[in-house]
Amino acid sequence: MNITAQQLETRLQTDLQPFFLQVDDESAAHAGHAGADGSGQGTHFRVRIGAGVFDGLSRVARHRLVYDSLQQFTDQGLHALAIEIVDLPA
Repeated sequence: MNITAQQLETRLQTDLQPFFLQVDDESAAHAGHAGADGSGQGTHFRVRIGAGVFDGLSRVARHRLVYDSLQQFTDQGLHALAIEIVDLPA
């Protein structure tokens, strides 16, 4: 299955209802690396996300929520996920 940024974005929107979300497929930059399947897409992603559900949680707990939301895609071949948490401006 070819995993897309849109699929990840849809799942995160549904599960975490973020106020900010950006999902980038960085697979092409990882061609030849472990986990790359040669297609240049669908294996390495960067997620920038901010959500109210993160309030009061540790960095690890926030990341765990993102990983748990995207577990289906990990099972389907998502190899690497870089997560950046965005907080509301003060």
